[in-house]
Amino acid sequence: MTFRISLAATSLSMTVLLGGTALAQEAATIAFLMPDQASTRYEQHDFPGFKAALEELCADCTVIYQNANGDVSLQQQQFNSVIAQGAKIVVLDPVDSAAAAGLVQMAQSQDVKIIAYDRPIPDMPADYYVSFDNKGIGQAIAQSLVDHMKAEGVEAGAGVLQINGSPTDAAAGLIRDGIDAALDGSDYKTLAEYDTPDWAPPKAQEFAAGQINRFGADIKGIVAANDGTAGGAIAALKAAGVDPLPPVTGNDATIAALQLIIAGDQYNTISKPSEIVARAAAEVAVTFLKGETPEAKTTLYDTPSELFVPAVVTRENIKAEIFDKGIQTPEEVCTADYADACRELGILQ
Repeated sequence: MTFRISLAATSLSMTVLLGGTALAQEAATIAFLMPDQASTRYEQHDFPGFKAALEELCADCTVIYQNANGDVSLQQQQFNSVIAQGAKIVVLDPVDSAAAAGLVQMAQSQDVKIIAYDRPIPDMPADYYVSFDNKGIGQAIAQSLVDHMKAEGVEAGAGVLQINGSPTDAAAGLIRDGIDAALDGSDYKTLAEYDTPDWAPPKAQEFAAGQINRFGADIKGIVAANDGTAGGAIAALKAAGVDPLPPVTGNDATIAALQLIIAGDQYNTISKPSEIVARAAAEVAVTFLKGETPEAKTTLYDTPSELFVPAVVTRENIKAEIFDKGIQTPEEVCTADYADACRELGILQ
């Protein structure tokens, strides 16, 4: 396998020539455009998973990887660049789901296929969409919290904070809808709600700090839409001296979140190995290259789609869901500060 890597201050890009045994395919260029570097998942999981799958499926394909670092204009420039470089398929995880509609329209006018990835593009149907079930994620984390609060004897009418994701991310809107469904059907009330710009943990922390000052001990739980916003909320709670911490949800199963769960600071997260969706995107891309139509498992926003079902992870099942399945290793997660808690949970001997 040969790598050509170029780095710039405003973007991260790689061109990878893939070789090895694979299905015979016409040589083609495929672009893999991701939205931000705030989360480590794109460099550590999504792109490696996509690259590995495509290596098996298309020996002669060239992959261009670029990350927009949360910049809508930069993603537009990257999109124009890969089209100019001859990309026939673009796997697109948009910075801004609404702005991405124009990219879909431009690509389709030039016979370029768009596979929406992780975040949907509601205003202009892509050629395909692959993701985990984002509404299901929101409902699962919130329902898990509600059930936990009930089991802990938290009285009806108690309050929770709701920290959503970015208002420009349609996937965040779906997660929010799922959270709403679970909370609206519960005995608990939402004290305050916040859409976190760019999913930025410091913004979530700032919001949570303000609500701690406002509501204090009336906060009995926090539904955070991902692990970054959860980490921000937990930091605010600790800075305010809240003890014990109310249960806080998350999503993505980052190493930092797994450590917080092991330590008892975060209540839950969602295990959704990015490699699963990345491989599905590669399979769809190769199907398009063959001139065939990939099978739609469902439809979302008038787009043929495949949505995977994730697993809720808590301290009770973290060993089985994360370590026994090989999603993470004890060596990666159970560093010195967490070693004793890992032994308590049977993760370390």
